[in-house]
Amino acid sequence: MDLSARVGISAILFDKDGTLFDFRATWDGWAREVITELAGGDEGRRAALADAVRYDLSTGRFAADSPVIAGSNDEVAALFAECLPGREAPEIARALSDAAAAATLVPPVALAPCLGGLRDRGLRLGVMTNDAEAVAHAHLATAGIGGFFDFVAGCDSGFGAKPDPAPLLAFAEAVGAAPGAIAMVGDSTHDLLAAAAAGMVPVAVLTGPAEHAELAPHAAVVLPDIGHLEGWLWP
Repeated sequence: MDLSARVGISAILFDKDGTLFDFRATWDGWAREVITELAGGDEGRRAALADAVRYDLSTGRFAADSPVIAGSNDEVAALFAECLPGREAPEIARALSDAAAAATLVPPVALAPCLGGLRDRGLRLGVMTNDAEAVAHAHLATAGIGGFFDFVAGCDSGFGAKPDPAPLLAFAEAVGAAPGAIAMVGDSTHDLLAAAAAGMVPVAVLTGPAEHAELAPHAAVVLPDIGHLEGWLWP
């Protein structure tokens, strides 16, 4: 029996960072380099930039409540702009996108077999990230998984950003699936709240900074990583 029919899931929409790619392994070290470069050798400014995004320079880690975790590229750029007199947020946002596109990505599981298995079961797949769309396409291409997705959207794709449900509903329309037949998989409450607002099934994974206790009240299920999706859909 195909249990995807029993639970009613015909499509899956993934968050990117913290879901398709392990957040801390990918972005904690990258952030130190970016903050240091933006500071331009000014230690006071470096500390201010780190504080603005709740990044601990001594440990090289984002705090669990960092605005970077679920915020859009533009929101992060605006926070940095407050610490960088003479630099405008749009220019900083472009610099962040360029740096992010070149980041070393660390997936939590072997992505091609995982996503291929879901596609082989007949599921339609998509990505909705609060990062820029161009960066999302670059990351998916670098990881060799761009061809698995029917839909890729970022915060600048014209649908808005999570937790607004509009970009999730754009995926539903694109693949011709009812929202209730779509699982939204993410590592933050922004992802899960967006899923609930869109009428989708919220699925949490623990490959971002948020812990089980924070995610569980908002999720239909909390999984260690996306490699456990098949086992959840077809136990």
